Amino acid sequence: MGSKHMIGRDSDPAPYWNEAREALCDVDPVLGDLIREAGDSVLRPRNDPFFSLARSVVGQQISVMAAESVWQKLVAQTGEINAEAFAKQSPEELRACGLSRQKVAYMHSLAEHFLDGGVDADAWPEMDDEAIIKQLTEVKGIGRWTAEMFLIFHLLRPDVMPVADIGIQKAMANHYSKGVRPKPKQMIAIAKKWRPWRSVAVWYLWRSLDAVPVEY
Repeated sequence: MGSKHMIGRDSDPAPYWNEAREALCDVDPVLGDLIREAGDSVLRPRNDPFFSLARSVVGQQISVMAAESVWQKLVAQTGEINAEAFAKQSPEELRACGLSRQKVAYMHSLAEHFLDGGVDADAWPEMDDEAIIKQLTEVKGIGRWTAEMFLIFHLLRPDVMPVADIGIQKAMANHYSKGVRPKPKQMIAIAKKWRPWRSVAVWYLWRSLDAVPVEY
């Protein structure tokens, strides 16, 4: 999906956003220009973790339009987006909504982890980023990239650097390495001055590729 990410509309923005924006402008003139060009938009998370993770699984490796079509069919089929509703759906019912057999298994795994406590949202405030990534990646279909997106867009963790994200690679190539996509070590080196606000920095890099927020 690269540069396509959700700006939720049902929560307050990250409380550190203005502080982070000012700090990034001070340490990086290139990023400062991107921040000013983006205007007043800020990241607002969705409140429901199952919704966010389910949406991520549905959107894996397909276009935004295709993901939206499947998602709307799932909403119509389940009636509501929560672990209980998805656990009740048969593989055939989910397949009829457009999910692949693999993604049906992923969705059932996600629902099971929420229902049996394998994914424990109540514990997240006391856990560091890597511990949350480890917990989430125990769910079938959730890899490190999806977990990092969840840290940024749902939990509002301020200092996540998703080096595997194609959109970030492309944006950093555009603005920092003369069109050549940097390797992970180079990305980490470039981003060192953005700490502890790397999540905010990468959000503006995504916005430099696509100024229109896409729900994801």
